Amino acid sequence: MDGDRKDGALRPNQIFALSLPFPLLPKDKARSVLAVVERALVTPYGLRSLAPEDPSYRGRYEGTPMEREASYHQGTVWSWLLGPYADALAATLGAPGKTKARKAIQGLAPHLFEAGLGSISEIFDGDAPHTPRGCPAQAWSVGEALRIWKACTVPAKKKTYKVVTPRTKSSPRKAAEV
Repeated sequence: MDGDRKDGALRPNQIFALSLPFPLLPKDKARSVLAVVERALVTPYGLRSLAPEDPSYRGRYEGTPMEREASYHQGTVWSWLLGPYADALAATLGAPGKTKARKAIQGLAPHLFEAGLGSISEIFDGDAPHTPRGCPAQAWSVGEALRIWKACTVPAKKKTYKVVTPRTKSSPRKAAEV
């Protein structure tokens, strides 16, 4: 909200509310938010910064530097947002959400052989085929993908504790009695 002006734009911001380790919304509302985000923002490479139905949407990150700058948050796909999206899936849907999150991260696999070999680009076009753009090896994109991959595929190790009973030397008095 900006004064009296209300902005009804669909952006990925609400995914953060669902990704927290404690619920902010009742489960039914969280599932509704997740469904809307999945319908309009989720792509194989991340989340769009604006829904395609919005009049301000720009599906391609191209043109002059000024044109690119203007489209940066108007539909461009940000791959690092797969992290909060995966957290939201797990928090909202439980175990099936982790499975879905793992599949979402696996969607990045073909990209590892594209722009920056073995890495993940900063951004992608909002429109298919979602051409990689920006930095070809973006640390936050790679970091979120690795964090979610580990969280969704590597089972948590239970720490085993060995009970150790300390040995005590016999008391000097008992040793003298012998």
